Amino acid sequence: MPRPAARRDARSRLLDAALAVIRAKGYSATTVDELCAAAGVTKGAFFHHFRSKDELGVAAADHWSDTTGALFAGAPYHRHADPLDRLLGYVDFRKALLQGGVPDFTCLVGTMVQETYDSVPAIRDACDRSISGHAATLVADIEAAMAERGMAPEWTAQSLALHSQAVLQGAFILAKAKGGAEVAADSVDHLRRYIELLFGRRPESIDREGPARTVAGRL
Repeated sequence: MPRPAARRDARSRLLDAALAVIRAKGYSATTVDELCAAAGVTKGAFFHHFRSKDELGVAAADHWSDTTGALFAGAPYHRHADPLDRLLGYVDFRKALLQGGVPDFTCLVGTMVQETYDSVPAIRDACDRSISGHAATLVADIEAAMAERGMAPEWTAQSLALHSQAVLQGAFILAKAKGGAEVAADSVDHLRRYIELLFGRRPESIDREGPARTVAGRL
């Protein structure tokens, strides 16, 4: 019988493999055999940890949230004193992550939910938790930026936070359709201009390259 540490290691390897393979191939096209091969584990090890591919899909969404949550929690935009600058810095950081091939920067949960929103409710709900949970991390800065400017609009901080994710997920779809990051970068630039105008700030000139070279990690 394998030691508990070995079992945990196999599970982690399967989850890491899921992040890479599903973003490259999509959820439906990814097989258990491919996940096992990518993780370097046996099929028996897979079914020791997960009763089905769908169960792994739910766990992969949670693993994605943990992994990306750590990346964003340590991102430099949090250092800005002005909450609007923190929000715009977040957008800049998202643009900076548009590096490598399409599977390298697109979103695991955005990919999975498009395929499973009706067929696998448990994965849909896990993807919603991930996307909505990430959006919620922006709400405090949006509310603070509104308060500093005496704003009382009809829209809410929560709705703007979710709208930012709608733009980003749409940008990933365009990147997949066109085969590269440039169209996604354009969409992120438009999101930045929109937020600046929404808060009454004149849009700044946007560097086409963005701060990409300063990003230590990627999604």
